[in-house]
Amino acid sequence: TFWKDAIGRLMKNKVAVVCFFIIVLLILSCIIVPFFSPFESREQHLGEVNKGFMTVCTDSRYEGQHHVHYFGTDNLGRDLFLRAFEGGRVSLMIAFAAVFVNLIVGLIYGGISGYVGGAVDTIMMRIVEIVNGIPYLIVVILLMMVLPKGIFTMVVAYGITGWTGMARLVRGQVLQLKSQEYIVAAEAMGAKSSRIIAKHLIPNALSVIIINVTLAIFTEAFLSYIGLGVPVPQPSWGVLAKGGQDVFMTYPYQLVVPAVAISLTMLSFNLLGDGLRDAFDPRLRR
Repeated sequence: TFWKDAIGRLMKNKVAVVCFFIIVLLILSCIIVPFFSPFESREQHLGEVNKGFMTVCTDSRYEGQHHVHYFGTDNLGRDLFLRAFEGGRVSLMIAFAAVFVNLIVGLIYGGISGYVGGAVDTIMMRIVEIVNGIPYLIVVILLMMVLPKGIFTMVVAYGITGWTGMARLVRGQVLQLKSQEYIVAAEAMGAKSSRIIAKHLIPNALSVIIINVTLAIFTEAFLSYIGLGVPVPQPSWGVLAKGGQDVFMTYPYQLVVPAVAISLTMLSFNLLGDGLRDAFDPRLRR
């Protein structure tokens, strides 16, 4: 079948498989680590401010217990190891929620527009251009004025404008694919338009969809970095990067931790996306 063939091709791509396991390990760590950490993400250890990697906790509250700040502490003595994984949980949750909204809306809208074509396609694309003309930051700022700053607001803001890019990608891919022989054969056999879009066009359009998914992760970090993301002191990778940037010249490790987390996640998703593109693209089959 199409899916078995695609999975078989993906498993032969060692880089994509490694990136897949990195992403799974990262997600599981973000879920599990905060539950087993002896510290709290907002807990301040004022006697252990700005400590480096692998610092043994000397707080009197933990006397007799050998706890370690693996990634050091920030300017309030908060454990960066715990905040990095708890921040990753927030960042990934926002990214996946926003991507889910974009996928649903973008796939349906772009698939219908590209497959139907004609006047319907023209009208739908004009609507996309109007929505796409609204700057994303303006939408975020306006929503921050009427909604409380947090995860829900960021997902809503990204969902309002972010689906347009996905819709355009899917439409372009569907326009290219709908003239292929297997689509013509399905139409000749009497398949419904909804079945052709769901069973043939969308799976083969995944090559361009997967790469677009990674942008949501960077968007959350960017908004939190400029102060439009999750409220302080709730951690996220963007919040940690902002805090680390303020003390980078003195304590560079505080920026290195979130920067490595963001870079590793983005790189893994992009390389996995490349592998999925190669696996799902029927033109690469032998």
